[in-house]
Amino acid sequence: MIYRAKKEDASIVAGLAIRMWPENTMEGLTAEFEEIIVGEDAAVLLMTAGRTPIGFAQCQLRYDYVEGTETSPVGYLEGIYIADDYRRQGCARKLLEKCQIWAKEQG
Repeated sequence: MIYRAKKEDASIVAGLAIRMWPENTMEGLTAEFEEIIVGEDAAVLLMTAGRTPIGFAQCQLRYDYVEGTETSPVGYLEGIYIADDYRRQGCARKLLEKCQIWAKEQG
């Protein structure tokens, strides 16, 4: 299942994100995702297998220059992570598709 994260999901997202960005702290990532999740120009999507969080994608609108684009804002994939046991099963593709839908909905 894929759903848009809520503020109370920030620590779950941080727990996944720290595997991708280990130079950070759980506290720092949790605080950062709390801000991102409540922001208007971003979406954090969580993927679960049953009740187990297995991945996330962070997509945002960028207003600065993004290579290869000519318009602004631009939907931008800031990060995507899938737990090792769930890789090569199309999970990242499904998250990316949801990010694309979100970006199109933002215009």
